[in-house]
Amino acid sequence: MATAVIITLAVILGASFGSFFNVVADRLPQGQSLVSPPSHCPSCGRRLSPVELIPILSYLWLRGRCLSCKAPIPRRIFFMELGCGLVFALAAWKYGFNPHSLLLGLYCSFFITLAVIDLEQGIIPNLLTYPAMLVTLILAPFWHKLGFPHHFLSHTSPQWLLLGSFVSGIIGGMVFLIPLLIYPEGMGWGDVKLGALIGLVTGFPAIIVAILVALLSGGLVAIFLVLTRRRGRKETIPFAPFLSLGALVALGWGEQLLHWYLSLFWL
Repeated sequence: MATAVIITLAVILGASFGSFFNVVADRLPQGQSLVSPPSHCPSCGRRLSPVELIPILSYLWLRGRCLSCKAPIPRRIFFMELGCGLVFALAAWKYGFNPHSLLLGLYCSFFITLAVIDLEQGIIPNLLTYPAMLVTLILAPFWHKLGFPHHFLSHTSPQWLLLGSFVSGIIGGMVFLIPLLIYPEGMGWGDVKLGALIGLVTGFPAIIVAILVALLSGGLVAIFLVLTRRRGRKETIPFAPFLSLGALVALGWGEQLLHWYLSLFWL
């Protein structure tokens, strides 16, 4: 019973953050304020009532359409709220309702938001990555106190935790900086900065898992598009969704996956 209550609270909290991150994804790439004007229908301009702002439930109640003009509400609104609610719930189920699970849910929701912005706008805003890097470096010395199972070379003191995040950030950025310098059309500076941020957050050696998942998933999608696209047609593949997927996997199961992989060679 207690577990069900905790997970329910986590879903509500995560969906609420998802609602906020929807506003971020809509407005920040356009240079608009996150607080003004209040939430409104983009078609008819009517200000939304409180009952229309309940995460997940409002979309279902409205059947995906504006209450006044019946214009369709983007499905992304619903899936962002649901996705953020689920990652908060998974974190609470695995670690309990504590600072670790809350911070984990926030980071996962943040990476989901960056993936959505890159898919829709083709950019990874510096206004999101730079502040996130700064906040992560401030938090890094306190990873263990916050419940994050980070360590660096078997040390858990604040200076080693900070050094571990910093080194992982360099690794995450350099892995994608080299392809950018060799073939600028295939990678962007936003991907490099996002790789560095993921390294700061996941730490070492989990950053290795994040990179491998991103490269593998991105490569498979690229191969699929090459095999199925029409002759002469070129497609640009946003890479933030694959980087974000790698970050989510590394944050949830990074060290376990790495230990499993290494165990295959220690028979």
